Amino acid sequence: MSGKTKSAVRLLIGLVALLGAGAAMAHGVADRDAAFLEQNGGQALAVFTYLGAKHMITGYDHLLYLLGIIFFLYKLKDIAVYVSLFALGHSVTLLAGVLLEIHVNPYLVDALIGLSVAYKAFENLDGFKRTIGWQPNPKAAVLIFGLAHGFGLATKLQALTLSSEGLVGNIIAFNVGVECGQLLALVLLLVGINAWRASGNFDKHATAFNMLLMFAGFLLAAYQMAGYFLAEA
Repeated sequence: MSGKTKSAVRLLIGLVALLGAGAAMAHGVADRDAAFLEQNGGQALAVFTYLGAKHMITGYDHLLYLLGIIFFLYKLKDIAVYVSLFALGHSVTLLAGVLLEIHVNPYLVDALIGLSVAYKAFENLDGFKRTIGWQPNPKAAVLIFGLAHGFGLATKLQALTLSSEGLVGNIIAFNVGVECGQLLALVLLLVGINAWRASGNFDKHATAFNMLLMFAGFLLAAYQMAGYFLAEA
């Protein structure tokens, strides 16, 4: 394996490795950031935009799903369609969850997000065609799971005591930041994937990588379900 290939594979596998850190600490809003958000008494659009972008970039579950979405997409048009559907889904539920006070259990929604990663990897492996003989609509799946990811983002803000003054603008700014973070992550992921493809070893290792991705999704879901049952005990 060439040095170029190794660098690309390390970049992609590094995202999966982030899940190990998540097993010790559920990703959420960092303490310093949370303190600022709770103490803020008005509009702070730039700061909320920054925090939204930061949360997306450090959100390993969102990044793993985004990786699964684009893994076998080669045309920019297709990438734009699928990523836009994902963005639409999580924007709707992020804004609705916080502004309309729609509450969901954070452990259960994060478990569903983990399953979304496993689902996408299984889909990438043609698992549905091989097991049941047909493929559920992949675009519909991305949109639906995008809704789940948005609720996951919303639960992190709902756990904080946010000022009602300027709340609408701040949450919209946070969502804009999330989209900016997603765009940055998308660029980095595409650079890594394209370098891997150019090496000529992509097809050889694609199946193993998606099996690893599916395992990571199930591991994340199991971790969140364990947290749910412990919290209920």
